[in-house]
Amino acid sequence: MSRLQDEKNEDGKEGLKEGKRVLKFGPYSFEASNLDKVFFPDSGIRKGDVLDYYLDVAETMIRHTKDRPLVMRRFPDGIEGHDFYQQDMPDYFPDWVERVKVKKQGGTVTHVLCQNRATLAYLADQACLTPHVWLSRAGDVYHPDRLLFDLDPPGDSFEPVREAAMRLKDILEELDMQAFVQTTGSKGVHMVVALDGSARFDEARHFARDLCGVLAARHNESLTVEQRKDKRQGRVYLDFLRNSYGQSMVAPYALRVLPGAPAATPLEWDELRDRKIGPRSYGLKDIPRRLAQMEDPWAALSSHGVKLSSRQQRLDDMLEGTKKARD
Repeated sequence: MSRLQDEKNEDGKEGLKEGKRVLKFGPYSFEASNLDKVFFPDSGIRKGDVLDYYLDVAETMIRHTKDRPLVMRRFPDGIEGHDFYQQDMPDYFPDWVERVKVKKQGGTVTHVLCQNRATLAYLADQACLTPHVWLSRAGDVYHPDRLLFDLDPPGDSFEPVREAAMRLKDILEELDMQAFVQTTGSKGVHMVVALDGSARFDEARHFARDLCGVLAARHNESLTVEQRKDKRQGRVYLDFLRNSYGQSMVAPYALRVLPGAPAATPLEWDELRDRKIGPRSYGLKDIPRRLAQMEDPWAALSSHGVKLSSRQQRLDDMLEGTKKARD
């Protein structure tokens, strides 16, 4: 039975009746419903368990969602039912849910901003199992403060991704850029570098493209920037394309729609080196305990923002060296 059904008079949790519960967060409240609906049939995880999870991790997770336009991936009938991505916030969302209107091709889109526990819980009640967030903030959506690298393995083995991540970390350190890593909860990893917000998206994407190009050239036998799968030839794909306006990444600690409800999990680098750790090592059943025992590995991410233009010359030198070696 979900803790939402067991506990009373706890912050954000009140009286259950017929699979429903009124959740109160100071001046904000809503009625959560269908708490008994099974969302992950393999493990019996129900909607109420998902809501419990997001309440438990909210304090940490909101550091990574706050002020960022959010994209919802919703599963009204659980992971085996119909799902859809939703960018535009529905009209029926409560007035207290913050939002931002952004320009998109052909018009505008109003995105949710997940600023607090109430909003994160409400999203869970709306069957948003996996929230995704932009790489820029609502105050300046055209200038990213995150540089993202998505490492996609050629098969089910995590070892090539682990090795690729360490190599990407090394080349970033050559540029005095500190990398942060998280398992995606699926097959690969995301690596993120904090930016100071001075570069536009096209500059960030070109920088990431050139950096991945240099790394792939250094390790052509195991890494590639080929977008077509039939040209990757068993190599890890270094995906830099999400560094574009309107693109998003899975939010840290977001659940993935896979058996057992794994989660995107920020790691310390020593943890990634541990071969016991895989892409789905942590999830709904153990992330709250993990966060109670250790600090969020991404807690200091924002304090390491770098100015891309100050690294551009060194990257250009790397590119030139790569061209000479090829010639």
